[in-house]
Amino acid sequence: MSLFSATLLPGLFLIVIGALLLAGAGNSLVVSTIKAMPRSPYATALFWGGGALWFLYVVWNISQADLVVFDSPKPFVLIFAVIALAAVYYIPDFLAVRGICVIVLLAAWKILYGLFGEYDYHRRLFVTYLVYAAIIKAIYFAVVPYRARDYLEWLFARTQRARILGAAVLAYGALLAVIAFTY
Repeated sequence: MSLFSATLLPGLFLIVIGALLLAGAGNSLVVSTIKAMPRSPYATALFWGGGALWFLYVVWNISQADLVVFDSPKPFVLIFAVIALAAVYYIPDFLAVRGICVIVLLAAWKILYGLFGEYDYHRRLFVTYLVYAAIIKAIYFAVVPYRARDYLEWLFARTQRARILGAAVLAYGALLAVIAFTY
């Protein structure tokens, strides 16, 4: 991933999320859908399934230097696939939140890899700070996923909170999108 795409893609993602929060804060369908997401089986299939597939892809492509126990990544892929499927069966509550956390951590890895070594561009720190904040939040919500439900309840208790957060996220995303074109 290049420096340009490592800055532009998070910016575009934030613009979409910010616009959704800003415009959908007063819409009961959007609010109820977002509030139902932590325990939704559809969100679980999307986020947990997507995170598991991405992780299995990464494990499938590990180098020979990373293989300690086995000679091939196939046993690791099989073990992690069984664990991912067992999680769906045995702990389905808040699995969508954990799936989002997996996706955020894997995306953060790719973004930070794209930013690595670009020390001449101090504007890249706008993305770096965002990514490290996302990593901290992802680890926190992966450990206590019910807090995501509580946070969504608090956020949508007043329409103004969601709109203010949406405006801030949209503005930061626009800033990152502009910064991406200044490299």
